[in-house]
Amino acid sequence: MIKETVFKSFDTPAALEQQLANKIASQLQEAVDARGKASLVVSGGSTPLKLFELLSMKSIDWSDVYITLADERWVDVEDSASNERLVREHLLQNRAANAKFRGLKNMFSTAEAGADMTAELLSNFPRPFDVVVLGMGNDGHTCSWFPCSAELNDALTTQALCVATNPTTAPHGRITLSKNAILNSRQIYLHLVGEQKLSVYRQALENDDVNAMPIRAVLAQRKTPVDVFWSA
Repeated sequence: MIKETVFKSFDTPAALEQQLANKIASQLQEAVDARGKASLVVSGGSTPLKLFELLSMKSIDWSDVYITLADERWVDVEDSASNERLVREHLLQNRAANAKFRGLKNMFSTAEAGADMTAELLSNFPRPFDVVVLGMGNDGHTCSWFPCSAELNDALTTQALCVATNPTTAPHGRITLSKNAILNSRQIYLHLVGEQKLSVYRQALENDDVNAMPIRAVLAQRKTPVDVFWSA
C-alpha cells in the first residue's frame, strides 16, 4: 500500500522552492538514467514561477525531459491568462530550454473541439508521468477540476487523457488532464503557499466528498505518492 500523504512545512516560500526544485531535478535525472527519458507535468498560476526559475537552472539532461501542463485556459499562448506562456517565460529557460515541451492548447476554437488533438499530441509522452506538480484553489479545485463545473464527474471518472471543462466561477473554457491521467504518475507534489491554503488543505482532509473539493481525489487515494509542500 502507498504511504500516507506526506506534509512538509517551510518557514519561507524560498526555502520550499529550493528543496522542491532539488527533489524534482533529482527525480527527473533518475528517470532519464533508468529509462532514457523523463516526464514532468506542471501547473500554472503565480505560485510556481520562482520554482520554475530555480528548476530551469538545474544541471540535468533536459533534452531527455518532456514537459506538459496539468491544465490550460483555452486562450492564445501569448495571452496573459495562458499557462503555456508562463512555462515558456519561467521554466523553458537557461538549461531547461532544451526540454521537450508540449502545450495543451491548439488551433481549435474550443477545448471540446480540440481535446482529441491534445490527447494525440501527448500520446507518446513518457508515462507514467515521473513528476506532477499541482496547485490548489481556495475552493478546493486542482487542475481544472472545479466543484462548479458540469464536467467534473467526467474529469474524475473518464479513462481519457484530457477533458474540456467550463467552470462557472472562473473565466475561460479550459482543458485539463483527467484524474486517471494525473494518478498515472510516480510522484505528485502539491505546492501550497499561505495560511488560507493551509486552511483549505485541512478542510479537504476532513472527508472524501470529491464533488465539494476535487483536490480530495488526489489526497484520498493511495495509488500514487503525494507530498504536500507548504510555506507561510
